[in-house]
Amino acid sequence: MQPEKRSDQTQLTHDTRHDKGAVSPPIYQSSLFSFSDYDSMIARFRGDSDQPLYSRVDNPTVKELQEKVAKLEQGEACLAFSSGMAAISNAILSVVSPGDKVVCINHVYPDTYRFLRGFCQRFRIRSEFVDGESLESVKAALSGAKLLYLESPSSWVMGEQDLRSLAELAQSMGVTTIIDNSWASPMYQKPLTLGIDIVVHSASKYISGHSDVVAGLVIASRERIAAITSGVSPFLGGKLSANEAWLLIRGLRTLPLRMRQHQESALSIARQLLAHPQVTRVYHPGIEPLPSSALSGYSGLFAFELDESVDIPRFCNALGLFHMGVSWGGFESLVMPAISVLNQAGEFNSARDFGVSPRVVRVSIGLEETEELWLDLQQAIAAAR
Repeated sequence: MQPEKRSDQTQLTHDTRHDKGAVSPPIYQSSLFSFSDYDSMIARFRGDSDQPLYSRVDNPTVKELQEKVAKLEQGEACLAFSSGMAAISNAILSVVSPGDKVVCINHVYPDTYRFLRGFCQRFRIRSEFVDGESLESVKAALSGAKLLYLESPSSWVMGEQDLRSLAELAQSMGVTTIIDNSWASPMYQKPLTLGIDIVVHSASKYISGHSDVVAGLVIASRERIAAITSGVSPFLGGKLSANEAWLLIRGLRTLPLRMRQHQESALSIARQLLAHPQVTRVYHPGIEPLPSSALSGYSGLFAFELDESVDIPRFCNALGLFHMGVSWGGFESLVMPAISVLNQAGEFNSARDFGVSPRVVRVSIGLEETEELWLDLQQAIAAAR
């Protein structure tokens, strides 16, 4: 007897059998798919058939990934892209047109900030950045807006937003909502169930989990996904390859297990840093949970602020187990000081524009032994004084 509903872990791990009993899906490494006869081809072009046509739009391996992620996020449909930014840009451009206004939270992913402030402005799409934790600030900014863009928790200071309240507010004002859910992954937050319209992921992060794929995902209703497939994605061409889709399916199988380890290690280290004399602040949503939090767990990404007695470049160089890197969500532990973002040409003119103190260091806690990671951070702080 089959259970009515399976847990996320069982759903992701217990895969269906494929051709010849294979437990992993085949990789359809083909650019196109041919038809047996004229009528079959015409039926496909009319939309009366679901036979694959061309891998830019409907590769079977990619389709299987999309179906898995849509089910995991409790959405109706999903589209996979060649990067997180491809997913973000396709989602945004499916909603806004020249002359429209976008309201976005502060401390958003830097490339999203640059996309809204730079690329979109070229097409007369205005952006206003607000404190996403203030319902009143968001409400005031939403007047005349077409889109509210969220990232909860945000990927630099881990700020949460009251997703249910913001979704209700936006809906009452006729504003579409998009959220970047990469930090929590679908394991620890399901924004569509709270009324958010569109969810995006940098699948390069936790969904992959192995630091070997660059990919993005968009999950929403069938109607909203159809708006992307009909009006945006075929022309921007940011398709995901079959091989990368297969790697993401592989990553999904261990996602629940990996997220539990990331959560346990990161929360333990964050609490120990909170008590460290050279640490002035820890940015982790588990330290002081938001009463309206939608999170059911925590990932391995957080940040902390060091006092003036610690030389940040020396701290970074003294680390042994942590690598320096811009991404996160993989098996390896990483650090990235906020000051490095200010040195990226053309991104932010000052620390004030970025909105994050140059004393902040972001850490991605990987799957190494927790106590060894903590000892490494301790010795690096001591070495940098």
